Amino acid sequence: MKKFLLTLSALMLVFSVVLAGCGQAEDEEDMNDTNGSGDMEEDATEENKGASDISFGMVTDVGGVDDKSFNQSAWEGLNKLEADLGTAEPKYLQSDSDADYIPHLNKMIKDKDLTWGIGFNMADAIIETAERNPDAKLAIIDNEIKDIPNIVSVTFSENEGAYLVGVVAGLTTNTNKIGFVGGVDIPVIKNFELGFLEGVKAVNPEAEVEKNYTGAFDKADLGKNAAATMFDSGVDIIFHAAGGTGNGVFTEAKERKANGQDVWVIGVDKDQSIEFGNEVTLTSMIKKVDEAVYQVSADLVEGKYEGGSHIVLGLKENGVGLPEENPNITDEILAQVEEYKEKIVSGEITVPSAYE
Repeated sequence: MKKFLLTLSALMLVFSVVLAGCGQAEDEEDMNDTNGSGDMEEDATEENKGASDISFGMVTDVGGVDDKSFNQSAWEGLNKLEADLGTAEPKYLQSDSDADYIPHLNKMIKDKDLTWGIGFNMADAIIETAERNPDAKLAIIDNEIKDIPNIVSVTFSENEGAYLVGVVAGLTTNTNKIGFVGGVDIPVIKNFELGFLEGVKAVNPEAEVEKNYTGAFDKADLGKNAAATMFDSGVDIIFHAAGGTGNGVFTEAKERKANGQDVWVIGVDKDQSIEFGNEVTLTSMIKKVDEAVYQVSADLVEGKYEGGSHIVLGLKENGVGLPEENPNITDEILAQVEEYKEKIVSGEITVPSAYE
């Protein structure tokens, strides 16, 4: 009996050693995955992806994806990418406040190859998300982010394009009273204002420019109220850089126009005559957000994503400017606009920038 117990104890000892060895092997395998073998496998899979397997996500600022302006332009860029290159259907999440930025970004990066944050105000959320998720690829419009290897940032020389529509306004006004309606008072919107004021002053130093920052990008009623006050004071042309808030500027102008008042609106980001009509849209300051989103995303499809880079698009890069068709601007004024454009591109004129 004693001999049997000793034999059983020996067998149990051997069995426990085998179990310990198996457990150690599994632990070592998990550790290898944590330290990089899993990441290497994922990277290899990404390199072998076809276009249809590559997916893009977008988190909007508070203006919403259908703001007829900034966010909508970015969304159109991603949809064009799907149509042209056959990438997976893009997805977006719409932010109702800045509290939505990080949760939305974290949700997007889980299964998207590249996630876009649209808007200056999203920079802190983009940075935090990128630093906590170094394997995620992100990009942002309208803010420069330096030295973070998994973020591409794109900014525009809005001041240069705004200068040109300032020239248009200064040469077109009949009352010498012009308005500027901004959304939130942040550098990117200030950049629109500075360029616009300089353009007006260059061709019509006698003109006065009234300014109103509504404090929002998604409140059309505030834009309508601001426009009403300006039109009542004698302003006959308003340039807005206010996202969805600017839709209210168009609404007020249309009502005034219907009652015989000779007023105009200069749109922003997109050719807003497409949405609001030529009867009230003098011109628009095009900001090619759609093309920037398209190109950076296409670079990723081609394996040329350059994390840590900053892209600046101005008149020279054809990133800002006027629409191709401007039926409400005379040929004489368009000729002057072209002259000023050439001077800015050549460096003869340096337009003040809010970023400086």
